[in-house]
Amino acid sequence: MIQKLYNYKHISFDLWLTLIKSNPQFKLERNRLFKDFFRIEKPLEEVNAVIRKYDILTNYINERVGKNFDTLEIYLLILDALGENLDKYEIGEFNTFYDLSEELLMQHKPIILDEKLPQLLENLKLEGKSMNILSNTAFIKGKSLKKIMKHYGMDDFFSFQIYSDEAGVSKPNQLIYQIAYDEIVKINDISKSEIIHVGDNRNSDYDGAKNFGFHAHLIV
Repeated sequence: MIQKLYNYKHISFDLWLTLIKSNPQFKLERNRLFKDFFRIEKPLEEVNAVIRKYDILTNYINERVGKNFDTLEIYLLILDALGENLDKYEIGEFNTFYDLSEELLMQHKPIILDEKLPQLLENLKLEGKSMNILSNTAFIKGKSLKKIMKHYGMDDFFSFQIYSDEAGVSKPNQLIYQIAYDEIVKINDISKSEIIHVGDNRNSDYDGAKNFGFHAHLIV
């Protein structure tokens, strides 16, 4: 796969399970915080199961429909599934919870999938390749993921980063690929055939990119 990337003028990368993976400790601590912050009188195991269910479900819906669930909407779905009265919560509480969960994220940062990745990205940039991140989001917003990229010193490798919560649409929606392409041609006026998108999801990353006219590489 690595040598293949050098054949293209621009490389678009998915983020989760392509460059980074979740820190298991973060999810444990976030779920415990969710239970305590929203005053949920259910066992933590039940809270864990419901959060997991809606994590998978909202990602699936985003991929099938091409839109993007707002993080606050996901919180509300989880609370409703846990039998909580949604009227007892103020909107400001959800923003406060997100800020606290972001603090946990920075304490238990996602893990770079391969320690050689930063060197690969640096080599590609030195070869004159331009690159971007194009990623769907759910519980963790794009603004937080940019902080993670900055922490690892990888943000400088990318000309831009596009996240579905900021774009309002999710891969494989062709609109988010168009948004990415519009940004690419601002950097370098190249054709779609000179661009490859790399990701781990066949529907969102591989089929979505191919249908738009990019080349694609599926990480398995």
